[in-house]
Amino acid sequence: MDVPAENWKRTREAVYARAFEYEQKYGSCPQCVLGAIQDVFGLVDDDTFRAGYGLAGGVGLTTDGTCGALAGGVMALCCKYGRTRENFAKGRYPKPLELAKELHDRFVQEYGSCICREVHMKIFGRSFNLWDPKEYEEFERDGAHRDKCPGVVGNVAMWVAEMLMRGDRDKSA
Repeated sequence: MDVPAENWKRTREAVYARAFEYEQKYGSCPQCVLGAIQDVFGLVDDDTFRAGYGLAGGVGLTTDGTCGALAGGVMALCCKYGRTRENFAKGRYPKPLELAKELHDRFVQEYGSCICREVHMKIFGRSFNLWDPKEYEEFERDGAHRDKCPGVVGNVAMWVAEMLMRGDRDKSA
């Protein structure tokens, strides 16, 4: 998607703000990234949005897996550039994987890891068991949906928007 350079800043800010607000209000980090990209770029369909839900909190709120915001960002990129069902049997398409790696590497550079609990360590100074009611309450009290997770979600959505706006190469398959 080619966006004129003069609109980049406004689009980046709009995507960041929308993703940040969604995480504050509704939670589910992958859905907040997907929703912001859906609203601004129109790339994400409702089935993809729905599919992102279980990836929240490092998959099912376990914090063991990849940060849900990063997973949602990769899903959003692949809505535009990912391998299609038509091309499924044709093998690996490296270019969409390069975009996923680029987003991953930027995320790890910023947060030190792509694992949810390790991102918590970076932004909170500790990790949380999101299934324990007491720890979840501490998670919220420490700013989980006030500014901590919304900042991560906003950054991922903004980085995905930048990648979509570049429009400098076709990486679809």
